[in-house]
Amino acid sequence: MNMRPLYAALAIVGTVAPYTVFLPWLVENGIAPDLFLSAMFETNISSFFSLDVLISALVLVIATIVSKGLSSGKKAGIIVATCLIGVSSGLPLYLYLTASKER
Repeated sequence: MNMRPLYAALAIVGTVAPYTVFLPWLVENGIAPDLFLSAMFETNISSFFSLDVLISALVLVIATIVSKGLSSGKKAGIIVATCLIGVSSGLPLYLYLTASKER
């Protein structure tokens, strides 16, 4: 079964969905790294999700770097997507780029 179309769709959703929440916050607060970080760790539940995503992003970046089947440009794209958008974008992009075009 060819999973590439699904991974491509999930990469798009994983890019758009987080920004529907982040962009209004950015418009309201501007570029405020201190406020951003304090909001990330404001409650135990937000800390849980923040740490989960940060660790997942680190694992994805490491897996991307050591991946043998990707060009340096594709690796850079995955890392940029992960760092600027999140794992919700970077992981499906990684899966799309590493999935077999056959089957």
